Amino acid sequence: MDTLVFVLAGAFGMATPLLLAALGELVCEKSGVINLSVEGMMALAAAIAFMVTYQSNSHMLGFLAGGTAGVCLSIIFATLVLVFSANQVAAGLATGIFGLGLSALLGRSFESFTLTPPSNLIIPLLGDLPIVGPILFQHNIGIYLTIALAFGIMWFIGKSKHGLVLRVIGEDAHIAHNLGFDVIKTRFFAIAFGGLLAGLAGAYASTILTPVWSQGMIVGRGWIALALVVFGTWRVLRVMVGAYLFGVALLADLAVQSLGLAIPSQIMTSMPYVMTIIVLAVVSRDALRIKLNAPVALGQNYRPSD
Repeated sequence: MDTLVFVLAGAFGMATPLLLAALGELVCEKSGVINLSVEGMMALAAAIAFMVTYQSNSHMLGFLAGGTAGVCLSIIFATLVLVFSANQVAAGLATGIFGLGLSALLGRSFESFTLTPPSNLIIPLLGDLPIVGPILFQHNIGIYLTIALAFGIMWFIGKSKHGLVLRVIGEDAHIAHNLGFDVIKTRFFAIAFGGLLAGLAGAYASTILTPVWSQGMIVGRGWIALALVVFGTWRVLRVMVGAYLFGVALLADLAVQSLGLAIPSQIMTSMPYVMTIIVLAVVSRDALRIKLNAPVALGQNYRPSD
């Protein structure tokens, strides 16, 4: 029972950077733009957030710096695809590689440095409940804010006027332009918002989840976030469920060790990425569901003069 509580409670923390990055990418893709630089944005933000937090002893400043780093890198990507009409896949990969390289350069002098993570917020009465309390009501405030953000984004996309405009642009940019909507401006803000959340995800990973700097600490979380958008078929609630399932998978190695099972740690460490491949293969077979939910104009560039 203790192992189960540990895994389920820890899954919320492990899932938070995945969910943040996936939510940002979901909004970006709803506008018709696929951004493959999430991994690089998370890595760069993680390095900058760690550096700022270490120097200032302020997690708030660290998150601000991480979010800003994500936005700056996303602006580079947005300029390439919106202004110069670069291929979205190539531009995303190039921007992501740039972010990974810059992260390694900036973080080199902070290797193995540690931070003190903020204390958990224990909700009165509910946090004292057996089993349920530690799982649901004894987490840092970042986890609760991320959940609230997810529901806010779900309302924005499904109920608000601006969310409707975003979806129309993601379906057909030319029709949206004819209706009087500013396609380039909307896509720019969607990309920047995605970069902001990817930056916050990187900041959370380096200053709260694993507050010890090491090169490559993001270790594929950006790619998992991209897969989560497809796994959730561009629906916020499904993306949330997927994020928490992957959070459990990321803790499987520690759970197996605590139970004393003779399973090589390398196998358990690789499980989240094996799951990513399996999930994408399974979801991709349901072409009808993908066709119904995926933005029609996803990956298609748009020029106002077209």
